[in-house]
Amino acid sequence: MKSNRTIAGVLTAATIGLAACSTLDVGQPPSVASNASWALLPMANFTETPDAGDRVASIAESILHQKGGMDLKRFPVKDEKDTFILGNNAKLQQAAMDWASQNRIQYALTGSVQEWRYKTGVDGEPAVSVTFNLVDMTTGKIVWSATGSRSGWSRSSVGSVGQTLIDQLLTPIEHAR
Repeated sequence: MKSNRTIAGVLTAATIGLAACSTLDVGQPPSVASNASWALLPMANFTETPDAGDRVASIAESILHQKGGMDLKRFPVKDEKDTFILGNNAKLQQAAMDWASQNRIQYALTGSVQEWRYKTGVDGEPAVSVTFNLVDMTTGKIVWSATGSRSGWSRSSVGSVGQTLIDQLLTPIEHAR
């Protein structure tokens, strides 16, 4: 009887461990003043998936508002579909940084999406890769960064896999204030 429990425990642990593969590299959060102003800037979309950067930004904004109590200002992007697709719009990124400076934002969260898709093949597992950078607008330097990749099972949605990854990456920032 005891060996059956041991086997069941090992199988459960192995199943949980294989539930989703992920790789995370997350920096230590900077110490920031509780009254610092924050903005969410556009995310570069290095994928072939339209609006992947907007999807990541939307999820990040919601997570930081819910868990970090942050009132993030968003850069007002004109409705120019996929102007940031494949990360090729340096003008938009510069305009966003200029906007943050003009609005006296102290910290700007930006980043990129490297993967936001379902893998090809029989199972079609969701795969997501995201990078975040926190820029101190007074110095223009990146003071925190995080990058990660995660995949799920074939019955998972790319959105739920992305949300889990984004939440894991932003956890240090949620508690930085």
